[in-house]
Amino acid sequence: MDADLVTRYLRHVAHPRVGTRLLARLLQCHGNLDAVQSALRAECPELDCAADRSSADEERQTEAALEWSAGDGCTLLLFEQTSYPALLREIDCPPPLLFVQGDVGALSLPTIAMVGARRCSEYGRQQALWLATELAARGLVISSGLAQGIDAAAHQGALAGGGVTVAVLGTGIDRVYPQSHEDLAERIKNRGALVSEFPLGMPALPANFPRRNRIVTGLALAALVVEAGLRSGSLISARLATEQNREVLAVPGAINRATARGCHQLIRQGAKLIEGPEDVLEELPAQVQNKLHPQIDVEQTAAENRHQLPASALLILEQLEGGSSLYDTLLERTRLPASELTALLLELQMAGLVKNQSGRYLSVRS
Repeated sequence: MDADLVTRYLRHVAHPRVGTRLLARLLQCHGNLDAVQSALRAECPELDCAADRSSADEERQTEAALEWSAGDGCTLLLFEQTSYPALLREIDCPPPLLFVQGDVGALSLPTIAMVGARRCSEYGRQQALWLATELAARGLVISSGLAQGIDAAAHQGALAGGGVTVAVLGTGIDRVYPQSHEDLAERIKNRGALVSEFPLGMPALPANFPRRNRIVTGLALAALVVEAGLRSGSLISARLATEQNREVLAVPGAINRATARGCHQLIRQGAKLIEGPEDVLEELPAQVQNKLHPQIDVEQTAAENRHQLPASALLILEQLEGGSSLYDTLLERTRLPASELTALLLELQMAGLVKNQSGRYLSVRS
């Protein structure tokens, strides 16, 4: 990594009259930082001269960033590098510099953004887990924001499906927020990447998260809103996706549930209604669909996997022999803890033994 180039990037981003937004637009116009500085010298010499002066704090920030990038799996990704993700390069105000921990190549693979409520319902969490598992198993990357609720379920589902997931942070990359997701973050960087545009040590400030959201959707071909209230930050993500020319998809919920109203509003406004992974795949370009893994033969998989299940999973299957069942009904009849039931249902879906159709579970034999 060119230390001088990183230093100049950080100086321009930190400058009060240049900053991230102006630098991003200048980079989109001129292609690289040398051309940007030439334009600044010609049109706004006072900005260029000021950006060339670094404070002691900026020098320490640069040194810290370069030292961090020397670590295993740590990369500073600059706008003008060829490895910078092409879709992200096209958005309004692309981040000039990204801190990436994990596989940089994951940022350029076909991606679906999955977002939703932090305080989600169990239904919403199940749908996020299921959809992320299925889509990741087909070869799609799942991008999200590592928040509580739907974000976490999306990352967990992608990992459960043996796929790749990218978490975009609203903090410095050396600070995981919330702290309870440190183990999840560790798993993500081993099966994808953690990404941040913020300098090292940046805390979780409210203004950071809308900025983070534009990267979550900017990396993706489409944005899937799983569950959201009318004032949810996920609707900001949906608006950003629209502005970025991305498809907006939404999962419907119960009409009396507040966390479904944002999705219903999006559907009324033209978002694609999603009832399963096939609905998502239909919205992808043909060239992307052709490169994805084929659907698994669930009945064959079921026959192979049924004998390996624990007793609690077999109890669930017994309840589904007579037909489909809602989650709450299974919770009541099996008397399993909600967390265990959710995990087992996901395991059964991955094993090809259970399907989820519009919120109702059924055995593949039914």
